[in-house]
Amino acid sequence: MLLSVVVPCYNEEAGVERLVSVLSASLPDISDDFEVILVDDGSGDATAERLRSVAQEDSRFRFVSFSRNFGKEAAMLAGMQKAQGDAVAIIDADLQHPPELLAKMIPFLSQGYDQVVARRTRTGDALLRTIASRAYYRVMNGLSDVPLEDGVGDFRVLSRKAVNALLMLREYNRFSKGLFSWIGFPTATVDYENVAREAGESKWGLRSLFNYGVDGIVSFNSRPLRIAIYLGLLIVAVGLIYAVWIGVGFLAGGIAVPGYITTIWAVVLFGGFEMIMLGVIGEYLGRIYLEVKARPHFIVRDQTPPNIADR
Repeated sequence: MLLSVVVPCYNEEAGVERLVSVLSASLPDISDDFEVILVDDGSGDATAERLRSVAQEDSRFRFVSFSRNFGKEAAMLAGMQKAQGDAVAIIDADLQHPPELLAKMIPFLSQGYDQVVARRTRTGDALLRTIASRAYYRVMNGLSDVPLEDGVGDFRVLSRKAVNALLMLREYNRFSKGLFSWIGFPTATVDYENVAREAGESKWGLRSLFNYGVDGIVSFNSRPLRIAIYLGLLIVAVGLIYAVWIGVGFLAGGIAVPGYITTIWAVVLFGGFEMIMLGVIGEYLGRIYLEVKARPHFIVRDQTPPNIADR
């Protein structure tokens, strides 16, 4: 069985040598026949040059470089498109996804599973991060049409059947966690302890995590739009009740002083509600706009020459 390992890389100059060393040492014990697809996601450092050198020195390593940064989702898609293996593994370049765990994951494929996912424990995470993560997955699973599991990310092994199913999904706005769940297929889970980053810095800041969370919520359902309808009806009902209350008060004894505070409160409340709903509608419209353009998910600037990549 040919094993393909897809590794998205972005500004990983400091960790390339260590990454290649670990993969070269661990993969031969896992599979007699393997290839590694190193995808440079338009890095701003010397990552592309180092990956190119690796591919030139070792034909088991293949190299793809984007013309600019298209994002990790595009890098994973490119890797899966280039992968020739019967089984395809996706791991991070920072080695927080331990490659040696593949030895426990791959045997599940022969037991009838088409996806084998690695679930990270929360050991060592800050309490606030753990609480926020669990709260997000509760909200996400309450809104989404596909279930998502806390601690399960992109680290997984896919059968060729599962990879082909993913490649059939051509949407521009890709949220892989949801796509992996959406295609279905029998899935096995392997737990592993949290691993510290080997080198470099994390690319996931607070803003990136927030945007990623929004992508997850709006990518697989239209419930936020329906919630807007319910909230609108609730606000109208409250407004009518309030209007009746004001009318009864006026008929009973008149109103000596107009409700300035109430008026300001209503203006601010309804204005904020309208802005939020416009933002939700705009998010969906923006995604439709990008889908209609049908632009490619990525543009390749450089890749391994055929005479090196051919097996």
